[in-house]
Amino acid sequence: MRAPHPHRALRTTTVGAVSATLVAGAALGLAPAAQAAPAAAPRAAGSAVSAGADVRFVDIPGDGGTILKANVFTPKGAKAGDGEKFPSIVLPTSWAMPQIEYVAQAQKLADSGYVVVSYNSRGFWQSGGEIETAGPKDIADASKVIDWTLANTPADPEKVGMAGVSYGAGISLLAAGHDKRVKAVAAMSGWADLIDSIYSGRTQHAQAAALLGGAGALTGRPSAELQQTLKDFLGSNLDKEDEMIAWGAKRSPVTHLDRINGNGAAIMLGNAWGDTLFPPNQYAEFYERLTGPKRLEFRPGDHATAEATGLLGLPNDTWTNTQRWFDHYLKGQDNGIDKEQPVQLKSRSTGGYEGYPDWKSVGPTRKKIDMAGSTTIRANVDSGANGGIAILSNALDQFLKIPPTASVPLLPRRYTGVWQSEKYTSVQRVRGTAKLHTTLSSTKESGTLVAYLYDVGPLGLGKLVSNAPYTFHGKTPGKPFGVDLELFSTAYDVPAGHRLALVVDTVDPLYIEHNPSGAQLTFSSPAADPSYVSVPLREQ
Repeated sequence: MRAPHPHRALRTTTVGAVSATLVAGAALGLAPAAQAAPAAAPRAAGSAVSAGADVRFVDIPGDGGTILKANVFTPKGAKAGDGEKFPSIVLPTSWAMPQIEYVAQAQKLADSGYVVVSYNSRGFWQSGGEIETAGPKDIADASKVIDWTLANTPADPEKVGMAGVSYGAGISLLAAGHDKRVKAVAAMSGWADLIDSIYSGRTQHAQAAALLGGAGALTGRPSAELQQTLKDFLGSNLDKEDEMIAWGAKRSPVTHLDRINGNGAAIMLGNAWGDTLFPPNQYAEFYERLTGPKRLEFRPGDHATAEATGLLGLPNDTWTNTQRWFDHYLKGQDNGIDKEQPVQLKSRSTGGYEGYPDWKSVGPTRKKIDMAGSTTIRANVDSGANGGIAILSNALDQFLKIPPTASVPLLPRRYTGVWQSEKYTSVQRVRGTAKLHTTLSSTKESGTLVAYLYDVGPLGLGKLVSNAPYTFHGKTPGKPFGVDLELFSTAYDVPAGHRLALVVDTVDPLYIEHNPSGAQLTFSSPAADPSYVSVPLREQ
């Protein structure tokens, strides 16, 4: 048995991020649901929620009879049993969101001829049960909701779709692998690999996990299993690492990939470049392994911010394409979405869309920044280079084009390694996944490094292009070992006259670091195995 790693307290910025989220929830009128509320009588159809489609609020028995609070939108005047059938879309709610989350989109879909059933995921708000984190009971719930929809609405059993944002996206993908009735899925801001999302580089994404845990405790009833897993995860209990990985794998669509491909649902994936909960890399890798009809969309922003305006009923590209996806694969409309380039990317710099035939075509040209020489940095100090604050920083980049910044010349070289490219004479269109390869040695057996790629202007101000953490355990102090790290995928244009800089330090408020006090990390570049960062570029 490995000795438990010492508990590391969450940093102030993490606690602040959780507090900000909870305050925002309170401001929106969200209230904790300490106990599942008793079943309420359904509201009258055609209530003030929708002026067009018919709507009713219902209780749906989920797995084991657990009551799931739901709302049902049907095309105006449509009734079960009158012979006319409509395609249906099931929408599981996002983590911590109430059942009215999708009302605006549900009304639009119903007005265009869909039966739409949105339900509050188990353990949250007034639905019964405990939070299972997309476990087997959540997957079974999705099938129970489909059963209810087919029995109680004029839904066509051959035309069932599922969609959702975040938690709803993950449940929809998992359901597509376990229920052959699901013919089409739109999974927005979701995950394909839960471990590669919040434990990438073997590093706990502290703010992400704390946000999920805090929001879950505020709005629902976390299961004992979830509470223990979060405790072990945030407490860096390496004795439980294998158990935590197994827990996450069970809840990862990539684990069920063969079943998803076997069932053949048409799957559309959408995410944001700066998603601090579910980074884009794991979605792109999952997309490449899908064998059925598929589409991948990446846009600027952070977790769920690309879809947020659509939830308010405002024009939104993600939701527009979601309806087009269902119109084609459930209704059979020849709207051209199947003929477009299946990989659609929106640049953080230009705001324009680019189409590609597949993910590997996104950044076919690679330029290397050499990491020559030997550089030693001291650990345990935040140098000032960091990935920002979860949700907030990348939302600012999305709406105001203000990414996290750092003055690269002023970064303390005692605590940072810095390697820069030449000054570019033309625009460099970074597309895809930058990769770091280096040789590392440490004075301690455990440690963490965080790599950042900056766009550095003439005055030395660096705008964050991408980043990623890396943690190691059980290494022999002083003995070099190889490190290969993929930074989070992105689409960013570096202007002519600027440089790219790779910066490495050991502390970032987004992540839990594992550097013992007094640790030093040395980066070297052996002649037989040079160190570099490889940057993917779009063809000019």
